[in-house]
Amino acid sequence: MADITSICSAHQGLNFEKTNQRRVGHVTSLKIGDKEYKKDMAVTVPSDIDGDKVKVVAVIDGIYWNGGHTDEILIHCRISTANKVSSFLLSHAELSDTRVEFAFVIYEYDPVKAKYFPFFHTNETNLNGLVSKDDGKLRLMTSNDQEEDVVSPKNFRFYLGVMPSEKEQGVHVAGDDSAKLVKKWGVTVAE
Repeated sequence: MADITSICSAHQGLNFEKTNQRRVGHVTSLKIGDKEYKKDMAVTVPSDIDGDKVKVVAVIDGIYWNGGHTDEILIHCRISTANKVSSFLLSHAELSDTRVEFAFVIYEYDPVKAKYFPFFHTNETNLNGLVSKDDGKLRLMTSNDQEEDVVSPKNFRFYLGVMPSEKEQGVHVAGDDSAKLVKKWGVTVAE
């Protein structure tokens, strides 16, 4: 399986500049257990010619997926102060409910067509999974320190690993605006 490693620009994601063509990513929704994260970061959608702002949960620094049906998706991103407070407490609590619902989109710049397109995304549909583990520890971590490379708006690092639930779901990948495919994530388990 071909993996997807997508490093994004937090600066470009938080303070979009039309003259900068770096990759941008957003977590558009996130729920862990019964905790729904706020869509409280106003960002520019790069593929929107008018540059309208939308509210998202987080701006992505990097997203990693080995490409297999049962491989986890690992997201490194930036969240707001309000989400940081909730997430910090959540990451230190004994989680009895590790279910995750999330959606994301990574935008890539096409230099031939001189425009952004959704490169790796959930097609505005929530994926379902569980917080993954590494050596018995949940892959859920929130920094308590504000990031200093982008000071406005205030933002904090957040890491989340998600393994798929027991149902087949689709993750969308594109080579450009016209070359697209859907890869399977998760395996449906018969009851």
